[in-house]
Amino acid sequence: MKSRADTLPCLDALPGEWIAPPQWRAIDLISDLHLAEDTPDTRAALAHYLSHTSADAIFLLGDIFEVWIGDDARHQPFEAGLLAMFAQAAARTPLFFMAGNRDFLLGAAMARDAGLTRLADPCLLQAFGQRYLLSHGDAWCQEDHDYQAFRAQVRSPAWQQAFLDKPLQERRGIARGLRERSMAQKAGQADHPELWADLDADCVRAALRSQACRTLIHGHTHRPARHALGEGLSREVLSDWDLEASSPRAEVLRLEPAGLRRLPLAAATA
Repeated sequence: MKSRADTLPCLDALPGEWIAPPQWRAIDLISDLHLAEDTPDTRAALAHYLSHTSADAIFLLGDIFEVWIGDDARHQPFEAGLLAMFAQAAARTPLFFMAGNRDFLLGAAMARDAGLTRLADPCLLQAFGQRYLLSHGDAWCQEDHDYQAFRAQVRSPAWQQAFLDKPLQERRGIARGLRERSMAQKAGQADHPELWADLDADCVRAALRSQACRTLIHGHTHRPARHALGEGLSREVLSDWDLEASSPRAEVLRLEPAGLRRLPLAAATA
């Protein structure tokens, strides 16, 4: 009899792969910064981090932007400032970008100008003699059926082309409406964490086994922790960043020859 994991869409396609150069000694992984015009403290924290981290490379695993409505927006004042910040950082430290559910429309032009190397989702990272599976994570929230239907729609080439053909200001208005609905939904679930979408454990285990990996590193769920999955498998959930919050939060997951460790933002720039 087939297990449930055998019938789950764990991998839409074969993962991409990145092999860390042997001279690298520290790789930082971050996600879910949700940069927007109303998050100046988070943006400032990121600028400081990018200027001071000792990491040999930084992997940005999605939702770095609260919304990305097309690469033609990169010339607008706010987006142009972010582009310049990333380009300056990329001149010092390699930056790798994986799309999230908020910034999946970031394309080749923005990546080129900002110095970002785009990654497939999922992606295999080989470093320090180990294999790690990287993902934003949203594709594996299988129980969130409404979201998965929405995701399938907006990831289709036809929908994306139709959206990008709209005037920039119209796209911005659509994105604003989607953000307001998302924030309202989060507010309604704030006191009920059991309602928050999470990754399907069978799906993750199947994906890890299929790629001969023991650890998945992902964002999306805003539940930073190590989750044991049995069979010696686990997933490391990245922290979101919110320096505007009453209790500011920001954390970096650092991969070193000795393994993974979580660093408060201040320690990651020491």
